[in-house]
Amino acid sequence: MDVFSPAYLLDWAALLLRWLHVIVGIAWIGASFYFVWLDNHLQKPSAPELRARGVDGELWAVHGGGFYNPQKYMVAPPDLPQQLHWFYWESYWSWISGFALFVLLYLANANTYLIDPRVHAWSAPAAVAAALGFLASGWLVYDQICRRFGRKADGSIGNDGRVLGLIAVFVVGASWAASQLFAGRAAFLIIGAMLATMMSANVLFWIIPGQKQVIADMRAGRPVSPVFGQRGKQRSVHNTYFTLPVLIAMLSNHYGMLYSHAQNWLVLVLLMAVGVLVRVFFVQRHKGVQDWRFVAAALALLAGLIVWMAPRSAPAPDALAAAASAPAAPGMAEVQAIVTQRCVMCHNAQLAQKGVQLHSPELIRHNAQALYQQAVVQKLMPMNNATQITDAERALLGRWFEAGAQP
Repeated sequence: MDVFSPAYLLDWAALLLRWLHVIVGIAWIGASFYFVWLDNHLQKPSAPELRARGVDGELWAVHGGGFYNPQKYMVAPPDLPQQLHWFYWESYWSWISGFALFVLLYLANANTYLIDPRVHAWSAPAAVAAALGFLASGWLVYDQICRRFGRKADGSIGNDGRVLGLIAVFVVGASWAASQLFAGRAAFLIIGAMLATMMSANVLFWIIPGQKQVIADMRAGRPVSPVFGQRGKQRSVHNTYFTLPVLIAMLSNHYGMLYSHAQNWLVLVLLMAVGVLVRVFFVQRHKGVQDWRFVAAALALLAGLIVWMAPRSAPAPDALAAAASAPAAPGMAEVQAIVTQRCVMCHNAQLAQKGVQLHSPELIRHNAQALYQQAVVQKLMPMNNATQITDAERALLGRWFEAGAQP
């Protein structure tokens, strides 16, 4: 095979984009977690000179052999330095790399990854437009919720039950809608990408512009409106609680038992709720409040989900009856007939998806473990069951492998 074939180069592009996405995502999430932790650990300064300079909170920490003394000014120091470090490129590059990966893997292969005819039969262009629509409309609806319902009784901007409740209802509704339109794997990813788009858009459209406006007003000697800080805080809090739901939505595409469930939208919603509960616990803990009820609720939710999703098996017949009725181990001819009809179109000498070829008995035996894991145990392949493999055919492949994958 030509080493510079499109498939080979696309694999490298996907690998490098995924690597970049993980790197910048760690940087963004790490910075977000650190500043939430820092805000909740700052203490009022005791030194008069610090209070005189306008320091509202400070912290002493030790790390890597050195001592650090972060100080927070509620407005700004008297002499605002010209050089300020801004935390926004981590956010932008997380979204850019993630969107590029989404385009490369999902939008460019819509018939394979976005569309499951059993869920909704439509054209690839329509599915691509709808996927992009989820990202754009998700931000627009969320932003309107914050704008219209985020003003408190005293006129300040923040979070209350209305804002958080409406955001939760919207995310649940979007999860249900995505599961009715897209293949399960794509639906989970689209909801994760929608939340990530909200997070990055918060940084791009509100948090950073607000901070820049405050700095410009201060340097120009103009009065500083408190609305910029209030809105930035509101959106930063949302980003904090979106983080773990985004991560579980992104990780889910490795686990077919999640997105292939008949009520996959509810599975996703419950997993995201667990993430929110865990994050609430850690935020409260940073404030010195160890409220284990959040952990208990998260564990109870997870336990309920695991029990609910557990496969149901029929009562086992007695041993003699089972032995008498057990079908004989399939032979290679039966296995090859299924693999040729259901798998070979994507795993042949010319097109070897993921480097797997299945167009001969020798190759089938060589890749028996992967075939069993992907098609029988996890039921991930064929992708979205595009070739309509049946449960009986999967069972036959399973019996063949479990009997020793005989030739």
